[in-house]
Amino acid sequence: MSGDIRNERAPMQYRRFGKTERELSVITLGGMRYPRQGERPRRDVPKEMLDNCIDCTVRALDAGINHIETAWGYGKSENCYGITLGEELKIPRDRYHLMTKGQPQTAEDTRKMVDIQLKSLRTDHIDLYAMHGLGSRRAFKMALRDGGPVEELYKLKEEGVIGEIGFSTHCQEPEILIEALDSDRFSFINLHYYYFWQRHASVVAHAAKKDIGVFIISPNDKGGRLYDPLPELRDMTAPATPIQFNARWCLSDPAVHTLSFGMTAPEHFEEMRGILPVHAPLSEADARVDARLQARLDEVPFARFEGLDLVDDPSGINIPEVLRLRRLWRCFGLTGFAKFRYNMFSGDQAIWYPGELATDDNIEKLDVSRVPEGVPLGDLLRDAHEGLYER
Repeated sequence: MSGDIRNERAPMQYRRFGKTERELSVITLGGMRYPRQGERPRRDVPKEMLDNCIDCTVRALDAGINHIETAWGYGKSENCYGITLGEELKIPRDRYHLMTKGQPQTAEDTRKMVDIQLKSLRTDHIDLYAMHGLGSRRAFKMALRDGGPVEELYKLKEEGVIGEIGFSTHCQEPEILIEALDSDRFSFINLHYYYFWQRHASVVAHAAKKDIGVFIISPNDKGGRLYDPLPELRDMTAPATPIQFNARWCLSDPAVHTLSFGMTAPEHFEEMRGILPVHAPLSEADARVDARLQARLDEVPFARFEGLDLVDDPSGINIPEVLRLRRLWRCFGLTGFAKFRYNMFSGDQAIWYPGELATDDNIEKLDVSRVPEGVPLGDLLRDAHEGLYER
């Protein structure tokens, strides 16, 4: 034990969060899933939510977790953590690293928002502050413009109010995120990257080259609703649960430093403890799980075809994502997740999840000249639509 790591306790493991130089626990306590947090007003925290947060915070700290993450966009969460950490438990501020996020659009909004967040969190400084949900080139351009919110965050950093500045994203285009990292204005990134969605591998690798901290968000939910798998998938990942294998797989890359675990109940902490110790590269047991999952892909025709070169097809269909959802459904039985995500294409979620449904009309617009010979892309997309679309 080094003595330089906040709240260091075995068997938790810790990794240097890139150029931030902060040693974070490989598991983060997130603040998005407490009950009733979306209710208004934000400052009024119901007892049910507070009791849940207190219990989870105590369990997390006892387990050696030293990174707590919340956001302005999580409703009452910042206020709840402020009460929990600063008033109820009175946890010393140097025992944990605190991350929060915001989506201010101007310098003036940035300063106002951070001031409210400091009051909500009952603290005088925020260790890690992320621009929240940047998902397009336009969003990054607006955030990074002269006199914009990131510039104001740097002023707050100079004043000692903020430690390090990063961003969180739901963007599905790696090249946009690599461009953002190359701006050299961010020291960490919060992104989606899981066993069942590896498209951001190049982003993680680029972050490593630039010594940028990598925090994987929502691995159990956005990673496939792994808390509700079919017995077949449980058998494939045994003796680990799907959640445990996914976490170990993410952390088998030393460039990944921490991940959230969606813990809101005692059993979640028990499952979390079961991932430790994590190995980089994968342990022999987890490598055998990986081999079983990879073999399953070979049992479903064209399951390995990802269509990554077809992202800007004139059909408007998000071809790589539709093929991925078909793969999760056909190969691994993650039907609930696949249906939920696929049907987002037909709703008002375009800002988070852009693309058109794979209807016959849209399939007719495919640029078939770009499709590799022998790949029945239209049939694959039609199969996904028929199996996943809920009318």
